[in-house]
Amino acid sequence: MKSRLAALFPDSDYLDDEDSLAIYSKDWTTYFKPNAQAVVFPRETKQVKALVDFARKEKVALVPSGGRTGLSGGAVALNGEIVVSFEKMAKIIDFNELDLIVRVQSGVITDQLKEFAAEKGYFYPVAFSSSGSSQIGGNLATNAGGINVLRYGLTRNWVAGLEAVTGKGEILKLNHALTKNATGYDLRHLMIGSEGTLGLITEAELRLTRQPLETKTVLLAVSSWADAMKVFVKLRKELELQAFEIFDRKALDKVLARAKGEEPFGQSHPLHVILEAELPPFTPSDFLENILGKIFDDELAQDGVVSQNSTQARELWSLRENISESIAPFKPYKNDISVRTSKIPEFVKALETEVSKAYPDFEVLWFGHVGDGNLHLNILKPDSLSIEEFVRKCRQVDSLLFTCVQKFEGSISAEHGVGLTKKDFLKFTRSPEEIAILKELKKLFDPDQILNPGKIFDL
Repeated sequence: MKSRLAALFPDSDYLDDEDSLAIYSKDWTTYFKPNAQAVVFPRETKQVKALVDFARKEKVALVPSGGRTGLSGGAVALNGEIVVSFEKMAKIIDFNELDLIVRVQSGVITDQLKEFAAEKGYFYPVAFSSSGSSQIGGNLATNAGGINVLRYGLTRNWVAGLEAVTGKGEILKLNHALTKNATGYDLRHLMIGSEGTLGLITEAELRLTRQPLETKTVLLAVSSWADAMKVFVKLRKELELQAFEIFDRKALDKVLARAKGEEPFGQSHPLHVILEAELPPFTPSDFLENILGKIFDDELAQDGVVSQNSTQARELWSLRENISESIAPFKPYKNDISVRTSKIPEFVKALETEVSKAYPDFEVLWFGHVGDGNLHLNILKPDSLSIEEFVRKCRQVDSLLFTCVQKFEGSISAEHGVGLTKKDFLKFTRSPEEIAILKELKKLFDPDQILNPGKIFDL
């Protein structure tokens, strides 16, 4: 294979040693055994096109790879594919301040873009815990969300234009960064969220916005999911909420134990809400305190603290952001799901009842972006089970979970994609008619089935 690819990739941009294959042919999922045959590192779009042409001729599949921070197996190479790493396509190509659009290659790290925007006096608002290593191309391929979706929307909302290479080797330049373009189907949005199954995204034109004004972070102790939703409704009326997150007692216990930290309010509470709000200009010093006072008067929260500076804000956010790291030693089985925000309390109650009845020895943790309906369900492995037995049982839990999701008309994947882990459950979110159309689109864009085959669904 190396000799046949030599004309496209010099030795420095081609790897097939065992260690490199182990690194580049997987993501953060741990349930698959990768089996790639090589990793290549294109540096420009025409090289990606040449690679696709080569793959069609040689009948070899390609698996796109970004920062490999996904949790659905979308970047896992299982069957001798060539992994296409975009880490060397990492240039910020252009910035137009009048349009407020920055043009980047797909390998740019998310935080690199955020720092560039800040240096120019602007803001790229998509934010999540893996932004220090995730790449823009991967964000686009999964329509990444994160903590600021409540105010700023998903990655999709910030994409003005795209360049991608289809499975036919066609280079598509989509929308040309236009604000208005009423000329039929917008293929840009078809590529976003397609997990590399329709095309390999090589460049993007992304919108920036103004930096937020003064923001405050608030941590509240609440007694129930229903009360948390009432707090959300009341605060949304009076504040520009950027984030509204929740985590349960068990999640906080794991964070405090790992950090050897102290209980934030001196006593235990069932749930904690953390929110970030942008204050209106020229607000009096007691503006936020007065709003929160009404929450306490209505007994919707039992305690609370407001950040007084950026250091304290980071400390409060660490209680939420350090959950994944804190539970990692327990080999959690993760699921990210979504329902309409109004259905969250009833959904959580229904699912907890089912899981505790069927699997009483499982420790279940909840956290998530409840302002946009996105919940993260984490099941911790009991010491008594091997990892194989634990995963097998969790797959059975998936059937309970997704049946419940379907009942509440939710999504089996809110922000991590379908990939390998959830493709067997796609029917719980998508109708047979929708899935049939998705498969026809795949055939149209990728007739030889060389782009990330086996992800989302099987043909």
